[in-house]
Amino acid sequence: MADYLLSTYSRINLSFTHGKGAWLYSIDKKKYLDFASGIAVNCLGHSNPILIEALRQQSKKLWHTSNLYEISEQETLAKELCKLSFADKVFFCNSGAEATDGIVKIIRRFHYNRGDKKKKKIIVFDNAFHGRTIAGILAGSSNKHREGFLPHAKAKGGFIRIEFNNLKSLEKVIDSQTAGVFIEPIQGEGGINVATLKFLKEIRKVCNRKKILMAVDEVQCGIGRTGKFFAHEWSYIKPDLLSTAKGLGGGFPIGAILLRKKIAMQIKPGSHGSTFGGNQLASTVSLAVIKEVSKKKTLNNVINIGNYIKIEINKLIKKNPHVLEGIFGKGLMLGLKCKVSNIEFVEKLREKRLLVVPAANNVIRLLPPLNISREETNQALDSIREVMSEF
Repeated sequence: MADYLLSTYSRINLSFTHGKGAWLYSIDKKKYLDFASGIAVNCLGHSNPILIEALRQQSKKLWHTSNLYEISEQETLAKELCKLSFADKVFFCNSGAEATDGIVKIIRRFHYNRGDKKKKKIIVFDNAFHGRTIAGILAGSSNKHREGFLPHAKAKGGFIRIEFNNLKSLEKVIDSQTAGVFIEPIQGEGGINVATLKFLKEIRKVCNRKKILMAVDEVQCGIGRTGKFFAHEWSYIKPDLLSTAKGLGGGFPIGAILLRKKIAMQIKPGSHGSTFGGNQLASTVSLAVIKEVSKKKTLNNVINIGNYIKIEINKLIKKNPHVLEGIFGKGLMLGLKCKVSNIEFVEKLREKRLLVVPAANNVIRLLPPLNISREETNQALDSIREVMSEF
């Protein structure tokens, strides 16, 4: 059947029939512990009964009408997201990539509508990933992702790239044409690179001083993944805009842009839109997700299990310094920096029935469900321990 699919993925020869909690069951009846979570998507695990019930109830009433009409479920979800964040307004779409495109458009339109039509440049960072659309690959750092897709090889799309966590580089490139800064508080695809709290605070100060916008990409690191509802909260700053997706729907496709009132005031009907974004079905499931994720019990579990994994992995590193050189990240968005091939490590873990995700810079990502148990965590650690002993 794969003969009919476009070859955009090098798929693993593994197919699943169903899932339950942190576990996936393959077509050949093998059981896998899922520390990938659909790349940080299934934040409450598989077949979560609360999400199933929300989906079931709404599916019997109404799925989609389009944004031509008022959608009460969407309005309720937007209100809850604003209560949980810095935001005053929300725009709904279907993915993180769409949210990236919207962020870029809104940043530029904000300055345009205020009479400063020169402000179009947006500062982005080394090792960044912002999706696979044209705007996303221009904002992202991978040349491979851009190859063959741009009108000319040197196209930059109005993005200025600088070194991550380097304040001097930031201040050096800002000029009269700079519109904003767009940053992942924790870079996921780039290798679990954590922006220092000081750096995020300084970006906020610089943006205030230069009267430009600060946008954060929390597509992967948001929705409880770090132990705060949004990762930037650890630095006690308030961005101007935020993109989110992945965990927002717990497996159901939905994305969003959160923004402050001063920016929202510059966006008028017809300037942006989405056919599917925030429809009744997606909004209902997402509301059930954020109500669970925002509970102290869930967020505390993220912090406690995350700290426990770090302690245990560091013990293993001391015994096997030739295999791993470090663990970093926050909450349940953790990266294992390998001295051996991360791809080989991932394959060996899969043979032990543990699913993880590779990332750039020879890193392995651990992205389990936010409600993962200590017992399941110990099973994952046992698998990691066994694989380390094989190198």
